Amino acid sequence: MNFSSDTSAPAHPLVLEAMAAANTGLEASYGNDTVTRRLRQRLGDVFGTADFDYWMTASGTASNALALSCFCPPTGAVLCHAGAHIAVDERGAPEFFSGGGKLQLLRGQDGKIGSEQLDEALAGINHDFVHETPAHVLSLTNLTENGTAYSIAQVADYAKRAHAKGLIVHMDGARLGNALVATSATPAEMTWKAGVDVLTFGLTKTGAIGCEIILLFGKAREKKRELEARAKRAGHMPPKMRFIAAQAEAMLEDNLWMELATQANEAARRLAEGLQRKGVKLAFAPEGNEVFALLSEDQVARLHAAGAVFYPWMGGSQRLVCSWSTRVEEVDALLKALKA
Repeated sequence: MNFSSDTSAPAHPLVLEAMAAANTGLEASYGNDTVTRRLRQRLGDVFGTADFDYWMTASGTASNALALSCFCPPTGAVLCHAGAHIAVDERGAPEFFSGGGKLQLLRGQDGKIGSEQLDEALAGINHDFVHETPAHVLSLTNLTENGTAYSIAQVADYAKRAHAKGLIVHMDGARLGNALVATSATPAEMTWKAGVDVLTFGLTKTGAIGCEIILLFGKAREKKRELEARAKRAGHMPPKMRFIAAQAEAMLEDNLWMELATQANEAARRLAEGLQRKGVKLAFAPEGNEVFALLSEDQVARLHAAGAVFYPWMGGSQRLVCSWSTRVEEVDALLKALKA
């Protein structure tokens, strides 16, 4: 009964098969191999555009920090939610990679930036006032760290406001698949069509081993060479990138990543409904693969004693995360242990 994180889940067998298939013969290094190059067509098909460039890392933190560093100067700031992964779970990586850029934290319900808070922050940008740090980037997380999802309309609205003030729009898509399942959106609709300039597209939590893709859309492609240079300097230019690309190929083929995201979301839905039937209140409406339950100390102790693994979360809730490999039997066992 391990509900600790979707990063605790095993890799899908097809990912391992793809990596084994890529493990033949000699290939060019640093992303110049045939597997990485042919991934462009697959990504273009998934996102419905050829107007993009991409880079791969094995870490979501590295992808976020590298992407943001290309658009936020050392004297600038990134607008993000106070509970965003880049703010609370990356040990200052965005600030470090940008050489001193600041994160300007905004509040909002359910892990999403509030509309009024965004307007206030945008209105306060003044590049001519030397004593403050002007924002250069708006970063949205979808799925949010509270398991909720921005809709297409919300992303488009916020992106439009940010662009009007000259900001670049970044999306942390570590759980993009889960957000797309929750909103019935296509990858294109939720990203570049809604105004997202740079996406960190996560596949690790969905079922890969370590596969994160930075996508630069449209005018943001001008930063491709800088992104490569920053990746090299930061130690995130894998010499055998074909093995990361092979993971992406396997996940994207036949829409496997969306199938796995659907499985994770469905497991979380079953868990959430079961908890609610037992009178447990939830801190947030579960829209993806995470459930935040308001459990008593006795309930937490009882579940831990039964072997359930999960972690406390901000605001007093307990976070339970489902993955592609979460079995119905595990969910039901946790619910049974709670009742006992």
